[in-house]
Amino acid sequence: MLKGLLKTFKISVAICIVAIIAIPAGAQNKATAEKTCCEKFAASSPDSLLPQDLLWLNRYVLPTENYGQISDIKPLFVDDKMPNKFINKYVFFITQPIDHKNPKKGTFKQMVVVAFAGWDKPTEIVTEGYTGTYFLNPRYREEMSDMFNTNMIGVEHRYFNKSVPFMQNDSTITWDTLDWSYMTAEQEAADLHAIRKALGHLFQGKWFSSGISKGGTNCMAYTAFYPKDLDFSVPYVGPISRSVEDGRHEPFIRDSCGTAQDREILKNFQIEFLKRRATIQPMLEKYVRDNKLQYKISIPELYDYCTLEFTFAFWQWGRKTSMVPNPKTATDKEMFDFFVEAVGPDYFQSWDANAPFFVQAAKEMGYYGYDCEPFKDLLTIKSTHGYLQKIFLPAQKFKFDKSLYNKLTNFIATTDAKMLFIYGQWDPWSSVRPHNPGHDNIKFFILPGGSHRSRIKNMPEPMKSEAVATLKQWLEIK
Repeated sequence: MLKGLLKTFKISVAICIVAIIAIPAGAQNKATAEKTCCEKFAASSPDSLLPQDLLWLNRYVLPTENYGQISDIKPLFVDDKMPNKFINKYVFFITQPIDHKNPKKGTFKQMVVVAFAGWDKPTEIVTEGYTGTYFLNPRYREEMSDMFNTNMIGVEHRYFNKSVPFMQNDSTITWDTLDWSYMTAEQEAADLHAIRKALGHLFQGKWFSSGISKGGTNCMAYTAFYPKDLDFSVPYVGPISRSVEDGRHEPFIRDSCGTAQDREILKNFQIEFLKRRATIQPMLEKYVRDNKLQYKISIPELYDYCTLEFTFAFWQWGRKTSMVPNPKTATDKEMFDFFVEAVGPDYFQSWDANAPFFVQAAKEMGYYGYDCEPFKDLLTIKSTHGYLQKIFLPAQKFKFDKSLYNKLTNFIATTDAKMLFIYGQWDPWSSVRPHNPGHDNIKFFILPGGSHRSRIKNMPEPMKSEAVATLKQWLEIK
């Protein structure tokens, strides 16, 4: 059987080469190229994905185009100790237009990881919102890919890590001088569409997408811009904010997270932490020095912002108030150690690997503000308004565009696309989740007491059974 497949593959490739040579480059169009390059892919191996299978996709790229090429393919190690491991895994780069609306503006290379489970398996495309370095982990497998043994494609978001436009070709560009015009959800959705179109020639079964947090919002955007690309999508804990400082997070934290007693415990901790500034702030200064952290704000301001961030971070990551030191008996060190573990002062660094997110937050994705009122007499800052620009953003000024919020909100309310949403009840990001339209094609699962870590695997029964049954139905798995 293998020899027969290989023979078929070699013959089809030979026909493709002859046909392409015979047709003048200028006379080709997409339809001609696709017909010339074989009606259907003949796998070079019946049970594994090989580099030549990925290179085969370049036959669909027209000679007149300078984007769409797959290159720099490298095999990745798959841990044999995984209970349900992939057969093959590769990292490669695909050349993308910087501006999909005007490809003549230039190109950049975007990092993609493809993990192979089988030619007859569904394919999951993970719509990452940040860097894609974790895709390289030999043990990484997204939970639905693991649950249903699907192929998995991980796509690094443009402007992160190795996938930064302009900088790839000009080492003199800095984050302050970089052109951020094309850091938009629409451009990233077009990136995903191009990858889906290319790899769809290999994987011809069902396709679905998923993403977590900003990746969840990215998943919604991809579905909204290209609903025909997917059989369904699963956004996890994805926010849809309507302004740079949305305004819905603060009352949600104040009134809806945990119990009234939980919220009082956290508030008392924050007040006591601010009251002990004279003895604890030197610990923060030492922590900053020891970890070589750099900020655009002073240490007293950092102390204030960390204190305000405390409740958001606490509920986002699902901590328990039983862990909080008692302000009446705890030492300064006990207070500080817990505070650092819960908040992480490195969050407020002037720039790190996740910092490009803040540009997109300022441009279209939005973010949250802080409620200073309960602590106003203990803070050194008078207001936190505009803190994104003050702390996180490069030198440029960005104007917020509400178009993405409007598009996603309207799409979810009216679409017939299948979408399954997952949120945590006490996750502050749930305050800006989309409205559930109550349609049969839209499913919402809100985990009781859940956080930003809410997943299918930690759903309570019978919620988990319902979610899994829905996904099996959409995948047509019995």
